[in-house]
Amino acid sequence: MDSTSTLVVRYFAAARAAAGVPEETVPGGGSLDQLAGELADRHGERLASVLKMASFLVDGVAWHDRRAPLPVGATVDVLPPFAGG
Repeated sequence: MDSTSTLVVRYFAAARAAAGVPEETVPGGGSLDQLAGELADRHGERLASVLKMASFLVDGVAWHDRRAPLPVGATVDVLPPFAGG
């Protein structure tokens, strides 16, 4: 895949356990909602549940608009809720 038309998705904590991989490259060009749907299809219900509660960073910046197009070539960090204190 051409890196300009892809996204790198990095998983942390419970998201990493649910996905079974620390990171992967996926086709770009969609929104965060579309990406979450694709990732859930790839990895199953366990990851889908984590994605519903997760926060996302896009190139290190919190991304709140789940319908806005993601920039191609970006790195998306999937951050599930963390426990502890």
